[in-house]
Amino acid sequence: MALKLHGVGMSTCTVRVAAALCEKDVDYELEGVKMGVGEHKQPNFLAKNPFGKVPVLEDGDLTLFESRAINKYIAYKYSGQGTDLVRGGDEKERALVNVWVEVESHHFNPAVAPLMSELLIKPRLQRLPTDEAVVETHAAKLDSVLGVYEERLSKSKYLAGDHFTLADLHHMPYLYMLVRSPKASLITSHPHVLAWWEDISARPAWIKAAEGMKVWDAPPS
Repeated sequence: MALKLHGVGMSTCTVRVAAALCEKDVDYELEGVKMGVGEHKQPNFLAKNPFGKVPVLEDGDLTLFESRAINKYIAYKYSGQGTDLVRGGDEKERALVNVWVEVESHHFNPAVAPLMSELLIKPRLQRLPTDEAVVETHAAKLDSVLGVYEERLSKSKYLAGDHFTLADLHHMPYLYMLVRSPKASLITSHPHVLAWWEDISARPAWIKAAEGMKVWDAPPS
């Protein structure tokens, strides 16, 4: 029986999980959540995730939320197929995967998420003005983070070493948005980061998972 992924095709967190499922060659069904009418705040959905956010993964009688935790579950449960996303056979590689997974969560995400909210989500989806002060503050923070990445990727093909892992995958939804935003220069000004993005974004699993994110490809109406 296919896993059921409750979410939204353009949601960064939903796509993060979809990308892991595709990398592991796992069949799943995307069950759309109508967030525009508050479906994620209704009792049926809150029974799956009491915080009322997407995504939620259902695997038989197991229900999980929080995209990064879901991806660890997927990576370990399906360790014998698809891409080895955690480098389970090598203790040192596995440790580096864990380090850079944490870096994404604690350094990259807090800088890029508010930036994309101001540059893309507010003007395009919410019809709200962009707060330029917030943009400049978080652009500076993200530039500093990506400077660390530039140094790392000058010595390593991927963040955790020579292999694509969750450490790379977890960045992909917001990187996709960033390169389509007015602050795309934060990527293009870091040549090793740009080369890394061009490499990982060409992966067939990502192209399949990110279909719903094409909404960000078009200029704002």
